[in-house]
Amino acid sequence: MSDLVDPTTIRAAFARAMSAMYRAEVPRYGELIEIVEQINDATPLADPAERQRIAGERHGAIRVGTAQELGQLARAFAVMGMAPVGYYDLSAAGVPVHSTAFRPIEAEALAANPFRMFTSLLRLELIADEGQRRQAETLLAGRRILSDRALELTWLAEVDGGLGPQDAEAFVAEILDCFRWHAQARVDRPTYDALSAAHRLIADVVCFKGPHINHLTPRTLDIDAAQAAMQARGLDAKAVIEGPPRRAVPILLRQTSFKALEEPIRFLGEAGAGTHTARFGEIEQRGLALTPKGRALYDDCLTRADFADFPDDMDRLRREGLGYFRYVSTGNGSADGDLGSMIAQGRVRAEPLVYEDFLPVSAAGIFQSNLGDEALTVAAAQGSQAAFEAALGMAVLDAFALYAAEEAASIQALTR
Repeated sequence: MSDLVDPTTIRAAFARAMSAMYRAEVPRYGELIEIVEQINDATPLADPAERQRIAGERHGAIRVGTAQELGQLARAFAVMGMAPVGYYDLSAAGVPVHSTAFRPIEAEALAANPFRMFTSLLRLELIADEGQRRQAETLLAGRRILSDRALELTWLAEVDGGLGPQDAEAFVAEILDCFRWHAQARVDRPTYDALSAAHRLIADVVCFKGPHINHLTPRTLDIDAAQAAMQARGLDAKAVIEGPPRRAVPILLRQTSFKALEEPIRFLGEAGAGTHTARFGEIEQRGLALTPKGRALYDDCLTRADFADFPDDMDRLRREGLGYFRYVSTGNGSADGDLGSMIAQGRVRAEPLVYEDFLPVSAAGIFQSNLGDEALTVAAAQGSQAAFEAALGMAVLDAFALYAAEEAASIQALTR
């Protein structure tokens, strides 16, 4: 069909709709956007074209309860050109979930709109109390997070290879509805209290109509300035920024947030109101994507809490094979010969590839700070990528392979 809407266009429309909805539901999210816009406008950027991408860049985070829910969302995200990248085990930090990040994977799609959704699946087997585990299973078995219309449009996109304009608009509205906040719990107060006592995240996943978005994160060019601005505005910001220390050459991902809001909810069969904490505000700064060699060095420095051995010079990071780069002809001579010589002679420019993914330690740190330390009662467990992929219905993609392929493609393009 010639009138099919490009997945990137659908994804961009969904990202805008999600941002508008979350801003209406959580007014303080609007304050974060104002902070980020002010800081980004005042921060120099080597590539001015990158500013347009960053202005609309967001990632969201949701938590689902069953393999069926995860599989349905995977199909819906595919309509928007988003694939599952990476496996993240948060159970080692006492958080009973494992996760992946749905995101675009092609360079052009990322440049146009890099919207990501960090999606966590509840690990019911980590609920120690058998009665509570069975109760959670029963509650989740009776829940449907996507409407019939959303599933119908997803199926239509799969059959036809995409959606026409009207169906694409309807698809965005239907999928967006899945992530709305619902103040009405699906359970009574004793059930909520029992599941919350086991772990607050369990109650957050099980006790509500759907996987409400729990944060929507804009990207800043200076997270230290953003942290200071949050504190100056009286936002209850984390004391420590998650991720690498401040550097001349940013690497990987740095994140901060204000703590989860205490919001009124209604319990089943009760006229009175209780409270629930789940949604918070987060800001991120993204840097250079590291190679396996670079990541190993980073992890070693992190273990020793000493980053003196990690180079903080872009050219050295490239020469030592610690980061991924895109190589572009400058037009100042032919692009043939040794890559290093071409760069030194100004015939080729090395552009750092942005880290598009997440850090499990940082994700767990953000989750912990917004769930409360007293909630971390689930025993640590081994991750199970095979079990997650079985629930997902497909294998997750390897982030290193994606970055390496983009770098290799850019080198190959030099000789065309």
